[in-house]
Amino acid sequence: MKPSIELLLLDVDGVLLDYQRSVRVRHLARSLCVDGARVQQVLFESGLERRYDSGAIDTAAYLRTLSEGLQAEVSAARWIQARLAASRPREDVVRRILALPASVRIGVLTNNGPLMVEVLRALLPTLCERVADGLLCSGALGGRKPDPVVYQRALQRLDADPARTLFVDDLFTNVRGARQAGLQAETVRDGRSVGRVLKRHGLQ
Repeated sequence: MKPSIELLLLDVDGVLLDYQRSVRVRHLARSLCVDGARVQQVLFESGLERRYDSGAIDTAAYLRTLSEGLQAEVSAARWIQARLAASRPREDVVRRILALPASVRIGVLTNNGPLMVEVLRALLPTLCERVADGLLCSGALGGRKPDPVVYQRALQRLDADPARTLFVDDLFTNVRGARQAGLQAETVRDGRSVGRVLKRHGLQ
């Protein structure tokens, strides 16, 4: 018999949010008056975003490198606005999570740099209030999912037992990494699949 769940750890993009990278690129390109293909190249194809998400560079260096590459100043506020424009909360999923009993702790683990915290607070204020200090970005943990070390560091921050933690993600590769770290983990796609997983683990 599996141990009861004390912590529900949630992925963001594809679980709590719908995210369109192309919208983010277009928004940033328009706001900076630069070519969208250039934004795509500097932000993603160069590996800059991945380095930021993995904690290889801090926020100041990330924004400076992005600004230099685009030859236009990218402030934290402008970056956040572009990410907000490309992201929409999955209200059905959020409602299910907020309906869980207070005895179930909620955490978030996303493959993003620390700037993403401000995006989540703007888009999901009620959920973030419940999550409190459990809002974790991979960039602050020095790695990326699906590296098992990232999950271990997250649970250390949250003082949680991996065997009593349920992690949900839309990508099986990340679920597999969580399982390798000793967590219970499931793949979800939408509100209905989230509901089924919660029920299967005795949370609903």
